[in-house]
Amino acid sequence: MAAVTALRSSCRAAGRLVCIHRVRWCSSIRVIKSKYVCVFDKSALKFSHQQRLFRTSAVSCGQIVQFKLSDIGEGITEVTVKEWYIKEGDSVSQFDSICEVQSDKASVTITSRYDGIIRKLHYSIDDIAFVGKPLVDIEIDASKGFASEKDVVETPPMSHEEHTHQEIKGHKTLATPAVRRLAMENNIKLSEVVGTGKDNRILKEDILNYLAKQTGAILPPSPKAEIVPPLPKSETVPATPKDKARKIPVPVSRPIVFSGKDRTEPVTGFQKAMVKTMSAALKIPHFGYCDEIDLTQLVQLREELKPLAEIRGIKLSFMPFFIKAASLGLLQYPILNASLDENCQNVTYKASHNIGVAMDTEQGLIVPNVKNVQVCSVFDIASELNRLQSLGSAGQLGTSDLTGGTFTLSNIGTIGGTYAKPVILPPEVAIGALGKIQVVPRFNGQGEVFKAQIMNVSWSADHRIIDGATMARFSNLWKSYVENPASMLLDLK
Repeated sequence: MAAVTALRSSCRAAGRLVCIHRVRWCSSIRVIKSKYVCVFDKSALKFSHQQRLFRTSAVSCGQIVQFKLSDIGEGITEVTVKEWYIKEGDSVSQFDSICEVQSDKASVTITSRYDGIIRKLHYSIDDIAFVGKPLVDIEIDASKGFASEKDVVETPPMSHEEHTHQEIKGHKTLATPAVRRLAMENNIKLSEVVGTGKDNRILKEDILNYLAKQTGAILPPSPKAEIVPPLPKSETVPATPKDKARKIPVPVSRPIVFSGKDRTEPVTGFQKAMVKTMSAALKIPHFGYCDEIDLTQLVQLREELKPLAEIRGIKLSFMPFFIKAASLGLLQYPILNASLDENCQNVTYKASHNIGVAMDTEQGLIVPNVKNVQVCSVFDIASELNRLQSLGSAGQLGTSDLTGGTFTLSNIGTIGGTYAKPVILPPEVAIGALGKIQVVPRFNGQGEVFKAQIMNVSWSADHRIIDGATMARFSNLWKSYVENPASMLLDLK
């Protein structure tokens, strides 16, 4: 007891704590590992045995880092957590996927910036996460250095397309997490690699080619899609006749629950974006214009080209022709591919034709757009539409796919209806709605009745800067291209 009292007195006399990682006494081989130990006189040890006076406990050498949700852009301040890819106690590495969140514009995959262990998830599924607030807590190895305050922030989130914008020497570098990991493993600076992908995106092949130049290795060329020529007519396999009977709508099989009580749900996700967009659209004076289009020749042309597109692995619909015809029309009437500032003082004519296509998904209405249609072929547009439709059905469209549109077409006819009253998507100034294709009787120039494939189109334009005559002329030009698809060849560049 006297020894304990003497030890306490000695510790109080010292009066301070010293933060050390190792304390070594010359008189003993024992090494005490602790974060905080008391400094005292060694004479105090004479009153008892060391083994009974000093008890050390294991102290974690890791540092807990709060991984915060960074600014996703587009003015987004909150997102909904849709899925966790990790759980508490899991080990993660840099660029590993942590969770999927959904904003009012797109679904985004959040990836880790650190190697470590997940200690806490701050949100559950369907919770609202806020920008700048902690998303998860990660325990990192302190022996590798403590994270600075500026490091305790989340890396810019990536969409399912996995675009990542990394600031390097004043410019942005596009690369996927897999490519960045490959570059990191081989000690390659992305700023030294020339990207050959879209928008100068760095691809895996670019990293491998860079390595080959450094090491002198020869890499096999990347396989490219081979264009297979069409079979001769004599060898063409006749297509199986399709049932032309009218399709009967099938109700969606969802469990119906009669609770007898009203239910209140928050407006979130794409529905929230629709509320915001349509509220802004109410400020635009809409001018409507409708017409009837004869698609008989286009229907025949598509039937001839469908087998060729299938050989290339692409599903060819009518939409690529409509989009390309719209782009050719916008070249003649660029005011329809413009935007008006909030003060209605300046009109900006867009150089790119980023034509949006309205899609009905389980998450709600989304409008991804095909970029730079003015330099795309019909096949390029069909390929991009296939990609957008696949991602849209899976709810995996990225922010880049859903932003930057300059003109929109809504193919409401795939669901039904003939005419519509489409609402302009600000800051765009025009939109078109396409009705369903109907087989109806029509008269030709000789007064003879023939079977025609008719579709109705409805246009809406911002009447503040677009007059009715301009909209009508654009519609007539678009109609001429669609009714006589061969005429598009004269204006293709």
